[in-house]
Amino acid sequence: MGNTFGQVFRITSFGESHGGAVGVVIDGCPPGHRIDLDRVQGWLDRRRPGQSHLASPRAELDRVECLSGLVNGITLGTPLTLIVRNQDMKQDHYSDLQDVYRPSHADFTTDVKYGLKAPSGGGRASARETIGRVAAAAVAEQVLAQLIPGFSVLGFVDRVKDVQADVSKASTYTRTDVEAHPLRCPDEKQRPAMEKLIVEAQKAGDSVGGTIFCGIHHCPAGLGEPVFDKLEADLAKAMLSLPASKGFEVGMGFASTYLYGSEHNDAFVKEGEKIRTATNRSGGIQGGISNGEYIYLRVGFKPVATIFKDQQTVDRQGRELTMKPKAGRHDPCVLPRAVPMVEAMAVLCVMDHFLRQLAIDAARGPHKI
Repeated sequence: MGNTFGQVFRITSFGESHGGAVGVVIDGCPPGHRIDLDRVQGWLDRRRPGQSHLASPRAELDRVECLSGLVNGITLGTPLTLIVRNQDMKQDHYSDLQDVYRPSHADFTTDVKYGLKAPSGGGRASARETIGRVAAAAVAEQVLAQLIPGFSVLGFVDRVKDVQADVSKASTYTRTDVEAHPLRCPDEKQRPAMEKLIVEAQKAGDSVGGTIFCGIHHCPAGLGEPVFDKLEADLAKAMLSLPASKGFEVGMGFASTYLYGSEHNDAFVKEGEKIRTATNRSGGIQGGISNGEYIYLRVGFKPVATIFKDQQTVDRQGRELTMKPKAGRHDPCVLPRAVPMVEAMAVLCVMDHFLRQLAIDAARGPHKI
């Protein structure tokens, strides 16, 4: 019912934002790989609320537990289950909103689809659901590191509202550069203006959106399954499945639509024994298949829907009313905490396609057409 992602490396997330726990079941994880749960916890620590003045103050430690699939830290090849128990639920924050359709939330659409909705929090539409994805990606990253030398994924806040970071050095940034500030933007020049926008929106009871840049280093050439499972198509699906995401582009994206073909084409060159491209306007993917170059993409996120201002809406009976949440703990800007979520979906997508390509490589004949 839409809770599973991937074909070979399959993850199924479960749980609601105010339920007992959230988590993930990973099926198709190769056996015999060592997994460090402390590294999984490290990913979750970057995603959790309460990290700084720029994030939701919800006090969750998000401690990961492994229920199956590992013995002495080694994958068995059987379903690997990771859970995080919810601890800091405040359902009374939603007591006056039980029958209200909050503007730009999933209340109305969920009610229309299922005939009911979670009485508190956002249910499955909450960003808390992404805990399972991030935990699964932390496992996948460790497996990929053992299979693909140098493989890494790095995201950072690229733009907040109308303040744009300089991405000319994006491929040279490190995790240390990104994590040096809670905003997770390595551009020291633009970062103060970005932070000011978020803080001012928070004080006004409002929210802001923006974009996240994500780069994939050392992705092997040949990943992607035309025509419907192109690598960028699956990346787009992965990113647009994230809460609050509204836009996706890879390579030059929409900027390429302003160019002539002669300006956009990436010429092939020979470097030693390797074929490469002289430029990388395609963003490392051509014909839906990775070409071995640096893959880069952007994901756009809308302003967080929960704001502390008077808004017009209706309730389940269609009665018009003015609403303003009496309490709540929400991010004024989703971007800083969404960085590991974007990275997670990129890792999961590459992991699935890498395993799919191994099957093709194993069965491929020796002759070219």
